[in-house]
Amino acid sequence: MTDAAVAAAAALDGARSVAVYCHVRPDADTLGSGLGLARVLRARGARVTVSHPGPDLPSGIGLLPGVDGFTAPMADAEVAVAVDCASSERLAGLEESFQGHPVRVVIDHHATNTGFGTVDLIDPAANCTTELVLAVIDALGAELDAGTADCLYAGLITDTGSFRWASPAGHVMASRLLAAGARGRDLSRDLLDSHPRAWFTMVAAVLGSATAVPEAFGGRGAVYAVCRAQDRGPLGWDAAESLIDLLRTAEDCEVAALFKESDSGEWSASLRARTDLDVSEVARGFGGGGHRLAAGYSAAGSGDDVVAAFLARV
Repeated sequence: MTDAAVAAAAALDGARSVAVYCHVRPDADTLGSGLGLARVLRARGARVTVSHPGPDLPSGIGLLPGVDGFTAPMADAEVAVAVDCASSERLAGLEESFQGHPVRVVIDHHATNTGFGTVDLIDPAANCTTELVLAVIDALGAELDAGTADCLYAGLITDTGSFRWASPAGHVMASRLLAAGARGRDLSRDLLDSHPRAWFTMVAAVLGSATAVPEAFGGRGAVYAVCRAQDRGPLGWDAAESLIDLLRTAEDCEVAALFKESDSGEWSASLRARTDLDVSEVARGFGGGGHRLAAGYSAAGSGDDVVAAFLARV
């Protein structure tokens, strides 16, 4: 248990009202962190709101307890907590609301997070943010029940690629959560292994046009693909999120890049490295951030312009 985890727990201990904030385009790590922490704080008698700035919730999270309880943040909460947000900008339309609270706790595992709370628990060595939330729960001396274990397990399996790049601590955490009642098999199925049939049409269109750039990154190579809004058809904004891990399997390219268009015409780029190249440096150059091997950023303009800007830097 680190001093930072103890400090985060101390800020929450005894708080009568807490507003928990998840990041824009929420994934299972931010949602599992927020919902799991909220369960523990409510069991200790606190009033808690859990909020996210949208657009909508991703598919596959229906098993998480409390998933139907997202609301606007409590304006007068004694403590605010941002979970899995690499920067305050990741709170999007909720950033000003978060900054208005007198005590602000930031719990995150992104290496590019420089801290934007009054209390910061930031550990890039953690497998996921839910791992750090578990550390706070332990520091509070709180009970880990099955519902909370479900929430924390969701972040763990998604952020480690179903344990493909988990540290030993991640496997120990999984054992503990499963022993507490987490529905590991069901969560894995819903979060990782379930897609509507229209997803396959999108995958064929996007990955079929993947382009390799052998000279990128000093000859180590890059592969990129573009998912336009029309490629998703009837699918939601999160349908293309998992495609980056398919692109990453290109054995002759160190870096994979996926450019995804939202319904509003904005773009988000996901970057992945196969071995040791630091893609967070590229992301930071575009105002984004993340981890050494997994990072991302937002961009505006046409798809061709967004891709061209990326290629010009690599």
